[in-house]
Amino acid sequence: MRPALLACLALAAVAAPPASAQDALDPRAAFYELRIYYPAPGKLAALNKRFREHTLALFARHGMRNVAYWNEQPTATAPEGRVVYVLAYPDRAARERSWQAFGSDPEWRAVAAASEADGKLVAKVESVFMTMADYSPALTLPR
Repeated sequence: MRPALLACLALAAVAAPPASAQDALDPRAAFYELRIYYPAPGKLAALNKRFREHTLALFARHGMRNVAYWNEQPTATAPEGRVVYVLAYPDRAARERSWQAFGSDPEWRAVAAASEADGKLVAKVESVFMTMADYSPALTLPR
């Protein structure tokens, strides 16, 4: 991962306001997950639509803090680009509980089935688990 992208991710982790006081996480203590989705050929627009219209709200419902989302510019290895995003959780155990609940949510299952009626939207997913470094400039931003 490029250092500039990681710096942007750290900044976004602190700069993005929580949806509610209940969602507030101390950026120094939060457990972050960087996720990279490689869209199936021709499916980037449908993947973005699913995130926009359904997934973010479902993530929030299951205790995942939506930090920031990006569309990577196309490259030789990812001609449509990739969807890159960061979620935050209080800790690793909370992350596991959230994903388990999300995966079994009947609404998510219906959304996934409908959006993938013409084929899978995602060819590959990568996850990177992170904690904020104590020297991160993002820690000096107002919360």
